[in-house]
Amino acid sequence: MKKQNVLNLIKYHVERNENGFRNEAINIARYFDSIGDDQLAEYIMSLIAESNLYMPQGSDFESEFLKQLDTRVIEPLYLPSVISEDIKGIINAVNHNIGINKFLFEGLPGSGKTEAVKQVARLLDRALFCVDFENLIDSKLGQTNKNIATVFNEINMLPQPNKVVILFDEIDVIALDRINSNDVREMGRVTSTILRELDRLTDLNKEIVIIATTNLFPNFDKALVRRFDAIINFDRYTKEDLIEIAQYYFSSFVKNFKGISKDTRLFKKILTLSKKIPYPGELKNIIKTSLAFSDLNSENDYLRRMFNSMIGSIDGINISQLHEMGFSVREIEKLKGESKSSVSRKLNKEDNPNE
Repeated sequence: MKKQNVLNLIKYHVERNENGFRNEAINIARYFDSIGDDQLAEYIMSLIAESNLYMPQGSDFESEFLKQLDTRVIEPLYLPSVISEDIKGIINAVNHNIGINKFLFEGLPGSGKTEAVKQVARLLDRALFCVDFENLIDSKLGQTNKNIATVFNEINMLPQPNKVVILFDEIDVIALDRINSNDVREMGRVTSTILRELDRLTDLNKEIVIIATTNLFPNFDKALVRRFDAIINFDRYTKEDLIEIAQYYFSSFVKNFKGISKDTRLFKKILTLSKKIPYPGELKNIIKTSLAFSDLNSENDYLRRMFNSMIGSIDGINISQLHEMGFSVREIEKLKGESKSSVSRKLNKEDNPNE
């Protein structure tokens, strides 16, 4: 530590520059951490937290690699009860301030990981900052490494760390298994930097909540996995969960379309007969587009479009096959766009080809 650090502290105190004072104190804590005096570094950081030396509300925080996400207006998120209980566990752990503050959300695309992070930030009443990987990753050798160190410095500079959640969305961009990477040495350096910075963050700033998401957990670096306090698996939807979520989306969207029949029974039957229902992200889009692109002159066209997306082309399935699948004459009429008498006649003819 230099004399200038002490002079800066006095200067900032006299000027009532709380942000400058706080940043200088953090720099001093980092110095003691770098020479191995972890206890003093932690003590300084705890004093900063207790003294509430943060930027005033409404002040602008400028960052090169962090962007703030708006969590004030977000859609309700429907998750299976097993995942919801894990989310409640995160809220409980953070609120009790017992040192559990780093979480990894893993699961297939569309399973709700990123939206769940927004909900966690909202429930904790914290600002949500997302790491901008587009600016972070650099083609120049070694620059990505430097950028990672910079982004962690920015995280440590954030005002009110007990009011912040940091999201590393799809962190696998920079944290895939070093052994399986095409550029082993470069990826190794990047991952090692992340490991080091996460450890330092744990020592210096225990109040910031870190949440990372990954679609490629099997390829995730095992050493990095161990840095997270808890791993939440989002691949735990049952078919019943997905049908319930689909019905919620349908009820929310259909009211915006006039001239469309709200046939929830047939809608659910199509989902039930589907061999595989996609996760909420894709499912939501299928329902939206089925409604939005439906024929304005046909109140049931969205049901045909849903059938095509979830089961297969309705044109390639004859009336007898639909009947064997469990669809009634009235339901087949809606799906095929034919009259009841026409459906009954064709069904009778297909059942009795010699007549």
